[in-house]
Amino acid sequence: MELAGLSKAELTRAAIVDVALAMAQEGGLESLTIGTVAERAGLSKSGVFSRVGSREELQVAVLKEYERRFVEAAVVPALREPRGLSRLRALLAGWARWIGSDTGRAGCLFVSGAVEYDDRPGPVRDAVLLGLGELRRHVARNVRQAVEAGQFAADTDPEQVAFELSAIVLGLHNDLRLFRDERAIGRAFVAFDRLLAGQAAH
Repeated sequence: MELAGLSKAELTRAAIVDVALAMAQEGGLESLTIGTVAERAGLSKSGVFSRVGSREELQVAVLKEYERRFVEAAVVPALREPRGLSRLRALLAGWARWIGSDTGRAGCLFVSGAVEYDDRPGPVRDAVLLGLGELRRHVARNVRQAVEAGQFAADTDPEQVAFELSAIVLGLHNDLRLFRDERAIGRAFVAFDRLLAGQAAH
């Protein structure tokens, strides 16, 4: 987040969200309460509430900041690549490396949030759904562009490929977080390559 020019109140809010984001990656979005975040941030409960609002508003703010950081780290660099397969590969590589980085390894909030809130209607679930849905659509859009460029077969189903690529990312997250398997990133890249090779135009 660009901090230059922000007011003291805005800087305090940014610091609160930063603390809450770190806590959410350690213990999930459900671990966040106004009280626990206030204690970690060295503020009063009223001080946190006055800047971020309710617990749900805090959780949504954390998801938005997480998404901003993810886009900056993984999506924006991929957009510098040519449309089609090169951009798709760069996006997948960025996504995998983000999950495997010191930042992402603490837990992808969209993946963990999907598990926590998949059947719990409300603003937090909506924010998780929006973030993951937009990412899935972005992947499908890149697949579609690869078809248009003649790099993938004309009968390639972009939504199906996006589904399968997303499933690989979920497997990567699971193996890194649950099994602590450092080989997971390499395996994810092998799986990406196999899936993309299967869509190649002949």
